[in-house]
Amino acid sequence: MHTPDTRPRPGFDRTAQAAPGARDPGDIRAARLANEIKNWGRACGFQGVGISGVSLAADEARLLTWLDAGRHGEMDYMARHGVRRSRPDALVPGTVSVICARMDYLPASPHDAEQLLNDRQRAYVARYALGRDYHKVVRRRLQKLADRITRAIGPFAYRVFSDSAPVLEKPLARNAGLGWIGKHTNLLAREAGSWFFLGELYTDLALPTDSPRRPHCGRCDACIKACPTGAIIAPYQLDARRCIAYLTIELHGSIPLELRPLIGNRVFGCDDCQLVCPWNRYAQATPELDFVPRNGLDDARLVDLFAWSEAQFLERTAGTALRRLGHPRWLRNIAVALGNAAPQPLVLAALRTRAAHPSAVVREHVAWAIARQQRGP
Repeated sequence: MHTPDTRPRPGFDRTAQAAPGARDPGDIRAARLANEIKNWGRACGFQGVGISGVSLAADEARLLTWLDAGRHGEMDYMARHGVRRSRPDALVPGTVSVICARMDYLPASPHDAEQLLNDRQRAYVARYALGRDYHKVVRRRLQKLADRITRAIGPFAYRVFSDSAPVLEKPLARNAGLGWIGKHTNLLAREAGSWFFLGELYTDLALPTDSPRRPHCGRCDACIKACPTGAIIAPYQLDARRCIAYLTIELHGSIPLELRPLIGNRVFGCDDCQLVCPWNRYAQATPELDFVPRNGLDDARLVDLFAWSEAQFLERTAGTALRRLGHPRWLRNIAVALGNAAPQPLVLAALRTRAAHPSAVVREHVAWAIARQQRGP
């Protein structure tokens, strides 16, 4: 964490004395700074900025219950840091406020998601992963915001996060007024739906906090019904072990047999719960060129992606979130999708090229897919 400066800063002069009945001048300056931070954040490329405190007691209780039930699967990192995930001032001592930011990512003109999901010869990649790795984009913009604050008030203590540390980003963003947590457990905003990334600045700045937004899901349960694997086991409850995002990205070993047919042609993540959400009719296309789809991944044939060598995979996924998979898991996921494709000689021939792959996990999923192709509809 950057070393805090002990010089007086606007909004943090604790010795200032307010006249009886008047508002503390320090509070007024803090409120003014908070508004300026939001304006600077939008100028840095964020579509929404809000400020949260550090109290997450109710969310911590829900997190611990979720972990105790084992719903995090093999994501050991979810439990590794204990309560530091739900206590910002424990993760980064001295944290007083959290500046939360939202960046929209839906590409302006990707190939239609529903058409892709219905074309089992083509691969479906979650919309967030079609372009540049969001970790880098969001962190860079947050650093730009921190630099702008520093120019205005002098050095202050902060740390930048973008899905890169044990942070309960959705509860923090909710408390910062950026939206509410929907029944699918994603953050929703009335003016933006859910197609956005989140990032945070943990700071020692004593800023006025925003008010959480009221939930607006009502009786709608479209996301629950749409989940291909039944991972949304109840409103606001997700069993990650059944989630396609977990199965195709977080899981390193074999995908459970009973879930493979339900994955369809989704080779990296899943958007189904977002695609059916009524609030996403208000989603705005991103202005970020970094999020423009790369290498035709919004309309690629499965057999073409399956033919990528490891060198081609590394080259064509450079700078994207897909790189984290590694080539073997890339092949594993595509093998499952090919197994779910309509039987045809081209698919069967492609699968046989990987039947003797060095990875046991790849061989297992290829064998399963070949059997599915040979069995027919």
